Amino acid sequence: MSKININRVSLASLVIALGIIYGDIGTSPLYVLSAITRDSIPGRFEELIVGGISCVIWTLTLQTTIKYVVLTLRADNRGEGGIFSLYALVRRQRKWLVVPAMIGGAALLADGIITPPITVTSAIEGLRQIPYLHRFLPENDPAPIMIIAITIISMLFFVQQFGTDYIGKLFGPGMITWFLMMAVIGSMHLVDSVSIFKAFNPYYAVRLIIDYPSGFWLLGAVFLCTTGAEALYSDLGHAGRKNIYWTWVFVKICLIINYLGQGAWLLKQHSAGTLDLSQNPFYAMMPQSFRIFGIFIATGAAVIASQALISGSFTLISEAIRLNLWPKMKIKYPTEEKGQVFIPGINTLLWVGCLCIVLHFRSSDKMEAAYGLAITLCMISTSILFANYLIGRRSKKRWVVLYLFVYLLIEFSFLGANLNKFPHGGYVAIIVGGILFGVMYIWYRSRKIKNRYVEFVRLEHYIPMIQELSNDKSIPMYSTHLVYMTSANNPKEIEHKIIYSILNRKPKRADIYWFVHVDILDDPYTTEFSVEHIIPNDIIRVEFRLGFRVEQKIQLMMKRVVEELYANKEVNITSRYDSLERSNVAGDFRFIVLEKFLSTDNELPFSEKLIMRCYFWLKRISLSEERGFGLDPSYVHVEKFPLIVSPSRNMNLKRVYPRGEEV
Repeated sequence: MSKININRVSLASLVIALGIIYGDIGTSPLYVLSAITRDSIPGRFEELIVGGISCVIWTLTLQTTIKYVVLTLRADNRGEGGIFSLYALVRRQRKWLVVPAMIGGAALLADGIITPPITVTSAIEGLRQIPYLHRFLPENDPAPIMIIAITIISMLFFVQQFGTDYIGKLFGPGMITWFLMMAVIGSMHLVDSVSIFKAFNPYYAVRLIIDYPSGFWLLGAVFLCTTGAEALYSDLGHAGRKNIYWTWVFVKICLIINYLGQGAWLLKQHSAGTLDLSQNPFYAMMPQSFRIFGIFIATGAAVIASQALISGSFTLISEAIRLNLWPKMKIKYPTEEKGQVFIPGINTLLWVGCLCIVLHFRSSDKMEAAYGLAITLCMISTSILFANYLIGRRSKKRWVVLYLFVYLLIEFSFLGANLNKFPHGGYVAIIVGGILFGVMYIWYRSRKIKNRYVEFVRLEHYIPMIQELSNDKSIPMYSTHLVYMTSANNPKEIEHKIIYSILNRKPKRADIYWFVHVDILDDPYTTEFSVEHIIPNDIIRVEFRLGFRVEQKIQLMMKRVVEELYANKEVNITSRYDSLERSNVAGDFRFIVLEKFLSTDNELPFSEKLIMRCYFWLKRISLSEERGFGLDPSYVHVEKFPLIVSPSRNMNLKRVYPRGEEV
């Protein structure tokens, strides 16, 4: 898979695109019509079905096709997509754009917790429509379905640690089978009621929203047909824009045929007086002899949809970590495939979240209440960020205004309709998304608070003292090469705490002092470095310029830099100890990590104090600084350093003398 050029359209790349990006939106026919017909009104059933499917068709057209496939996919960050890739393109325009980026990221993660339960449970519930399984799966007992769903979900999360390189090769053919099955079954029922073709006229969608008693609130059910559109954009880097263009035509045709087929079948059953709304129309319209195979294929598609959301969540968090919007976490790369990551902590979080969703809601129809509400916030955030992208590209103002007006109107309408779900389970999605947003906000805001009080000094003022220390034989040698990580963007500056660590806190004599700075860029995969010899063979600054999707393996990168400098005779890495120097032994390297803690000598406003306390709590349970930079702990010395962001000044202290005399 990794050897296929996704930037070119080929049969192999099209199959891969089908397998990677359409799992979520492709499984929506499992539950959309069930959600729309759940609260049907007697005497107005045809109006509901025709209008509901018209809403689905035009939602797929306006929201998925035009907004995402035609427009948003153009905002690629060197071939990569997703809310954080889009944010990286526009974050230097306006600082407040970080807020919609964090809201969108949190909402997408919340969606990743709800998608596996609803898709897998919806697929498994089809077993109830197999006559000879009724005795094992009674309608009033959700436990058997829950057990099967929990087992499948648990197995899915278990295999994440091994990577999905080989499993992923089956996704494309699996999804082709799924879409073809939907199209064939849907087309078998298109002539059941030819009035269903009126759904192509948007008049019936508007009429449903305005005239039907609960028409506006039905948008919450309609919205389920497009929940995978955001994931489609996030997987741009795995499929390529041209492949998405071509495959979406096929996918949309299959989806619409199936929706029309379900609608025509429902109208026929209603007119014949044999309609049973307790049955899922997706399975009910299948031939009885094929139904068990259809359920098997649907379950496979549900697993693929879940896998896509899980992999997308790993990528999303890894991007957030690089952009300093999430605490550092352990990241593994189970295969050599580009972009494939595994984050054990997030895997556990998603697994526990999915199990809680299944145990709490117990059936897919109740899960629908929690599904869709959070993702509308993500789509609104994408609209805001994309509008700023258009502004940055100097698009005409009237087009930007038109884009915002149309899509904010559509998405706020969906949000309003989805708010009706809040008391029925939507609160779960909001709580989950709110917690995830809170983590991002605390991590981002605490960094801003710290940066207000970070003290930088001119390095040139301390160079003579560092050189004297390096040559002072009365002080024991601390290390041949001493490496500090610095956040100073200006190569002529350095944090005061680093100077304090070298000169004041147990003076550290070394032959060469290295100051290493990592600059995270707005493009995804840049790996560059530059070297500045401040004092040749004494003080050297190395700056790494890394893309926001590049793993920060600083120790390995430093080894590569030192090897190149040594080969070019720019640095002498031989140990300066007489006995070792004669044998041409390379000197040792020691990394110093300054780990901050919140000093009690602080006076902060209550809100900032709360943020900083939460920050240090998150820091304790997240990955350590040295592991976050990819450093071997055996080469690292950690120094505790007090963070005094707002020193206390009001201290009433007076001196008293013996005998009580006061001066």
